[in-house]
Amino acid sequence: MPKLLLPATPWSAYAALALSTSLVGSYVGLSKLLLLVFPVFLLAWLRFAIAALLMASWLRRSPNEPALDSRTRWLLFLESLIGNFLFSICLLFGLRHSSALVAGVILAGIPAAVALLSRVFLKERISTPVMLGVLLGVAGIALVALDKNADASTPAASLLGPALLLAAVFCEASYVVIGKRLTAQVSARRISALINVWGLLLVTPLGLWQAISFDFAGPSLANWALLVFYAAAASMISVWLWMTGLRQVPAAKAGVFMVFLPLATGLVGLALGERLSLLQAASYGLALGGVLLATWPARQAAG
Repeated sequence: MPKLLLPATPWSAYAALALSTSLVGSYVGLSKLLLLVFPVFLLAWLRFAIAALLMASWLRRSPNEPALDSRTRWLLFLESLIGNFLFSICLLFGLRHSSALVAGVILAGIPAAVALLSRVFLKERISTPVMLGVLLGVAGIALVALDKNADASTPAASLLGPALLLAAVFCEASYVVIGKRLTAQVSARRISALINVWGLLLVTPLGLWQAISFDFAGPSLANWALLVFYAAAASMISVWLWMTGLRQVPAAKAGVFMVFLPLATGLVGLALGERLSLLQAASYGLALGGVLLATWPARQAAG
């Protein structure tokens, strides 16, 4: 007779993925506060530099970990270039040339992009529950974007903004797929530290360019403390949690957890006094339903 099997993936891996994306969603507001004080590239440079100091001990290879070969080094570079550097540029400039409505709907497609790339490059078999979970997640977050930005102004008649945002979607999806490959060979802590170092090297020329004319005596002690917390959360804790969970979860299924990013952002908004509409509540319910559907233990006939 049919019976319900225990999940093959530990729930701790799902919790790590959910915490990682929730943390990213919650510190979005912090980055906006910091951008009022620091220029974009200087903020990114300081973030990577502070995180590099915090993760210095994570760079060491553990005794049971193989030495990095040329292919793994290349993947680490691509992970930082595409997932950190290019994603940030495409997102920031895409938002500048598009409305919030268009941005929200396009970025909601990240789980679907992850599923597509994992099928093409990792040859992962995407089960029906996972695919339905992806579709529910995309639909839920797209509805949130539509509802929250119903009165948004119409974007300019340029395709540059949507094109850059679509590029950002596939940059983030590539980050998940490349990360899945890396976790098979490198520890989660070392991946976090190494891609952060690459991010620091990539943004250093632009960061130094803005640092030359910046008054470092201007920011308050509270601003600097917030910057340290932001660096630890963005470059250290969230990446380590994501890579830890990704080690045990197929990339397509992990991509569904991207819905926690806007969910966490919405919860922060509620804490700050924003109101939740009925459509938004239903949309968040759809997104959470997608996660449950994608991670629910499968049934199998008893032998």
